[in-house]
Amino acid sequence: MTVQFGKMCLNKVTMVMKMLLGCLVSLLLILGKAAESRTLHADSCSFNVHTHELRKYYSDVRSHAISGDTEIGVKILDKSLIKNVQEGQTCCFLRLLLRFYVERVFSHFSPSEPHQLRCSSALANAFVSIRRDMHKCHCHCGEETQRQIDSMHTEFDKLQIQEAAQKAVGELNTVLDWLEGLGHKTQN
Repeated sequence: MTVQFGKMCLNKVTMVMKMLLGCLVSLLLILGKAAESRTLHADSCSFNVHTHELRKYYSDVRSHAISGDTEIGVKILDKSLIKNVQEGQTCCFLRLLLRFYVERVFSHFSPSEPHQLRCSSALANAFVSIRRDMHKCHCHCGEETQRQIDSMHTEFDKLQIQEAAQKAVGELNTVLDWLEGLGHKTQN
């Protein structure tokens, strides 16, 4: 009976060690990927963005955000809005867009699962970090850029605050695509 108990303990210890090793390997991979950042340039402003990290956190909250979106006819952040950012207005547009997401969207987005809540908080913190990096920049904001951002706020205000926040998080893919596009322009 003692030998059998010893084998059982050894099996459990082996299982725990394998789990710990797996977690350690995963952590190292994540840290390696998270450390990869790109320096993006928006007009005369440059800042670091961990696009891989943003994508990972977004993928963890996306399904929740999209599944709860019942207002299919309303589009808060249309792709054409980002495509039509005028020359010399990228810095301003991004700064105002990040402000919108930090102050209006993430503060009202509340997924029910703890993991999704952590990922949402991580996204918000990443946006705050980018805003902090951009704070040193002197972005000139034109009237058209302000109108574009105002139109986003108008669409957001058409919905109940929780629904609007959920929809805006679901549309975050558009922002991430645009940010990655800024990275590709930087590399070319």
